[in-house]
Amino acid sequence: MAREIKVGLIGLGTVGSGVVRILQDNAALIEERLGAVVRLVKVADIDWERDRGIPLPVDIMTRDAWEVVRDPDISVVVELMGGDEPARSLILGALEMGKDVVTANKALLAVHGRELFAVARQRGVRIGFEATVGGGIPIIRALRDGLVANRISSVFGILNGTSNYILSTMTVEGRAFSEVLREAQQKGYAEADPTLDVEGIDAAHKLAIVAGLAFGADIEFSTIFVEGISRVTPLDLQYSAEFGYRVKLLAIGKWNDGRVELRVHPTMIPKSHLLATVEGVFNAIYVTGDAVGPTMFYGQGAGGLPTGSAVVSDLVDLCRDRLKGHEGHTPDVHTLQLSKPVVINDIEDVRTPCYLRITALDRPGVLSKISGILGACDISIESVIQKGRRVRGTVPIVMMTHEATERNVRRALQEIDNLDVIKAKTMLIRVEGALT
Repeated sequence: MAREIKVGLIGLGTVGSGVVRILQDNAALIEERLGAVVRLVKVADIDWERDRGIPLPVDIMTRDAWEVVRDPDISVVVELMGGDEPARSLILGALEMGKDVVTANKALLAVHGRELFAVARQRGVRIGFEATVGGGIPIIRALRDGLVANRISSVFGILNGTSNYILSTMTVEGRAFSEVLREAQQKGYAEADPTLDVEGIDAAHKLAIVAGLAFGADIEFSTIFVEGISRVTPLDLQYSAEFGYRVKLLAIGKWNDGRVELRVHPTMIPKSHLLATVEGVFNAIYVTGDAVGPTMFYGQGAGGLPTGSAVVSDLVDLCRDRLKGHEGHTPDVHTLQLSKPVVINDIEDVRTPCYLRITALDRPGVLSKISGILGACDISIESVIQKGRRVRGTVPIVMMTHEATERNVRRALQEIDNLDVIKAKTMLIRVEGALT
């Protein structure tokens, strides 16, 4: 008779329902590959009135998540409720009781990961977190295991499907951000409150996790520079195309002279680059290692079944570990205590080329004033577009600069925007040309 590992699930939303469906539909396949039965013995959720379309025995249902944590027969707890509390306390409780944990809670790990992994290490258990980044894309396992022989020099990620859908649609159809956002909400791609997605916070949570693994570093979430896409206009996307670029909300992590750059913001990337072809709600992570060179991981970044696939992958991995008595597994970098503090490059010290769209009155001498300020701030101009597209008596002056420090760019824009001929805040989009 096959051995049995008992599992508890907290949270039966979209991802939780996907996990249950996979465990039910692929039970025989999982047993064959694991050599044991994964048995779901308790499921906690506050809403049992809603029909998820999946059959569950009444006797395993509960509204009390602590019943899952405290059940002595449960070896692995799957937390899919999201949020900070009570998820943090529930996970800590499970770890303290010697249970392994699987979670898709990227915000929790990005902020409290150090605490949670420390407890897991002390108790000799593990946390599986493949589903925290990229939905069904196996990027965590790739960084932890597949690329273990490499020094990772850079990670560039399209890590938020909502923002990527909005920018892709704006680019193709020329519609405004607010209009496409409403459409994304109607289609279920964006939440009623889309702030976490469109302001880059969700992508930053994921970057903190990916960068920690890629660089073997202890990443403080607060050190990541974050800027969203809400100010990007169809005009910016049109000009971007004229310069040969596409605009993506990009999560960027890279070594730079012994420091780590961590930033999330709208970014112009060459139209010829693979990341520029990632459309709609799909995610992609472009990783460069010293031995393997550039690699890209692409797939569905959200959804019940894709994310559920990553959760069950972790679940099977932890169950396999249980069958071995927690011997011979490949621990995460966190549990090996290889994480080390690193110096995070301040955003003001980052050097990039820049796209600038300046809204000015159509008067003689305006361009020379702007050029003078840029020159005084040690910023050189690569090219200028001024086609007289009038908007309420103003014209856009669009520039591409050579590489300059963020500090100098900010100083220049403050001076430019204070000129009496400038009628709106200048739009800045940073440029990544090489992506290596």
